[in-house]
Amino acid sequence: MTIKIGEYTFTGLYTTTEQLEDRSGVYAIICQKDGKNYLVDIGESAEVKTRVENHDRKDCWVKNCQGNLAVAVYYTTNWLQSQRIALEKAIRKQFQVPCGKE
Repeated sequence: MTIKIGEYTFTGLYTTTEQLEDRSGVYAIICQKDGKNYLVDIGESAEVKTRVENHDRKDCWVKNCQGNLAVAVYYTTNWLQSQRIALEKAIRKQFQVPCGKE
């Protein structure tokens, strides 16, 4: 399954981290409620699976989701960290994301 966030097509929506890969990418935390998807957080990491599993904003994700949490990922092989950060910031500016900050 895929989900479009801005101009980018993310893979997922994964309800566990088992399907995530520990490689570089931009991840989206999605709240699934009443058949709709809501963006709760967006971030980037060189190791997506490890970052999502050990994230310091998990409490914020739960607080801002009255449905089921899921993860979608845009893997960025050969991107620099600065490129991943730029994508994260662009998505944050486009959407009202309750967790994290620019």
